[in-house]
Amino acid sequence: MTRHTHRIAIAPSGFKESLSAARVAEAIATGVRRVIPDADLDLIPLVDGGEGTAEALALAGGGRLVPVTATGPVGDPVASHFALLGGPGPLTAVVEMAAVAGLALVPPDRRHPGATTTYGVGELIRAALDAGARRILVGCGDSGTSDGGAGALRALGARLTDRHGRELRPGGGALHELEHIDPSGLDPRLADAELLVACNPYNVLCGKRGVARVFGPQKGATPAEVELLSAGLERLAAVLTRDLAPAFAPASGATALDLRTAPGTGASGGLGAGLASVGARLLPRYDVLLDGLDLDARLARADFVITAEGALDQQTVRGKIPAEVARRAQAAGVPVLVLAGTIGPGAQDVRAVGVDAYSAILPAPMTLVEAIGRSGEFLADASERAMRIMALGTRLAPVAPLAA
Repeated sequence: MTRHTHRIAIAPSGFKESLSAARVAEAIATGVRRVIPDADLDLIPLVDGGEGTAEALALAGGGRLVPVTATGPVGDPVASHFALLGGPGPLTAVVEMAAVAGLALVPPDRRHPGATTTYGVGELIRAALDAGARRILVGCGDSGTSDGGAGALRALGARLTDRHGRELRPGGGALHELEHIDPSGLDPRLADAELLVACNPYNVLCGKRGVARVFGPQKGATPAEVELLSAGLERLAAVLTRDLAPAFAPASGATALDLRTAPGTGASGGLGAGLASVGARLLPRYDVLLDGLDLDARLARADFVITAEGALDQQTVRGKIPAEVARRAQAAGVPVLVLAGTIGPGAQDVRAVGVDAYSAILPAPMTLVEAIGRSGEFLADASERAMRIMALGTRLAPVAPLAA
């Protein structure tokens, strides 16, 4: 009798400020093979627009990374990059906002989202245009900013001024003073380029679930700063709609985008809204980023799926990779395990989207620095533990009912 070979799909995201998605997948595979050496493993590292997106798409699309020195989120120069993809059609560039304005580039003692800027994102877009790209995909995720894309617009040539005609200082903390945006200096090449933003459609710019309120505290904002940022983004949406968006209005008959509440406008601290005001199309990130991976078919071929992310909490079901993987696997009737660096409030909600079990990887309390430094080791060990528990479960015969 031929023994069945276990088919396991490993489809994780990266661990922020620690491991790329590819390294997470490899660590999980190491742990699985300790228990099932002959398992048929399909490693499918996934990106969500954040850290590692440009490199992953360059590798998948026969492209290359182009190094660029640009303005980082706190105003200092940083070594960054964008990707140029291969293949037919117009030359396509991938700008990963996290590579120039990500939270990992903001020193812990300078995490004040009212002061950080997306200026470097605009510089990368200009560098991609200089390289001949006419289709630019901007990946949103892991941002350390909350300026509504104001910095990126500045780098692309727009002037943002207060009621006295003075240039606004960088950062979302100054947006409540915004009076006017002058688009006359915008790079004219934007009109001929296709600008696409891969974003989480759950993230909106303003309102009760506005991006400043949801993510501002994670970026270091106090409650008072959250309210200031929220007011500034409300003001930005109004001025963008009045001064900038009309120049990039959609074709006749199309409905203009509501920059306050349209899906994706809050992506990366509001970068989605800023870029939408100059004609960018905001697209659900997985529709763009998973194209070409044949993910549904690969999950359906598996007996079991393992996915992972750094933190499992109430945000996971709002468009994070484990939730997307679980939703697709559930449609194929394949069970899903999530491994996470930490388990937070609301983690149990993932069961509703198709997650069968989840587990934290840390073996004991420790500092964040140690956890980050040993995350690969902990992932492999946690995967091994999960496989051994599953192996034990399959050996337990059903218990016969008690006689009447």
